[in-house]
Amino acid sequence: MITEGILNINKPQNMTSHDVVAICRRVLGIKKIGHTGTLDPMATGVLPICIGRSTKIIEYLDTDIKKYSCTMLLGIQTDTQDIWGNVLSRTPVDTTEEKIREAFSGFVGIIDQKPPMNSAVKVNSKRLYEYAREGKAVEVKSRKVYIKSIEIEDISLEGEEKTVSFSVECSKGTYIRSLCRDIGEKLGCGAVMEKLVRTEVKGFTIEESLTLDEVEKARDDGTLMQHILT
Repeated sequence: MITEGILNINKPQNMTSHDVVAICRRVLGIKKIGHTGTLDPMATGVLPICIGRSTKIIEYLDTDIKKYSCTMLLGIQTDTQDIWGNVLSRTPVDTTEEKIREAFSGFVGIIDQKPPMNSAVKVNSKRLYEYAREGKAVEVKSRKVYIKSIEIEDISLEGEEKTVSFSVECSKGTYIRSLCRDIGEKLGCGAVMEKLVRTEVKGFTIEESLTLDEVEKARDDGTLMQHILT
């Protein structure tokens, strides 16, 4: 019987991190389960699930550098800073690969970043997404985050949709969609996050992660313990 350990889950899209915890509680038959580093519902990838006594180390896992793979769409701005929000503006994209690489180079190291309005950041003991749902304006202050590295993987400026795909290593509290917004502003055309995959959290990699279906299958065939770090 599983009583403790860490299970590396590949969170699917259209599911909250809390949803994943609820499913793991049902599949494993254990109530004391928690997750590290919340992923937005539309993001996918590594979500370490801590079981039993291992929940005590959640705060330590959550403070480490995390790695992501992201695709951003140029020429658009939305109220959520991703493609799933309401469109605020569209701007013709008049840029070059050289300008894009130059813009990215300014976002390495310690930078100031303003969290998105639909985030869980608290202002006056209330989360920003609660203000957003109520349609209330509130001052959101910038804060320091650390971008260890950014590497551009692909630039596509042909066709109707112009995109940039990149990998990034960053500190806790960094919002990748806000990073896309800020890079888009620097380019003068705006940008939103189109796709986000978390690829690593403190040694837990996407290659070694399990889907929820694979967790259930491993439970049934008795191999689940092989995937749990104790």
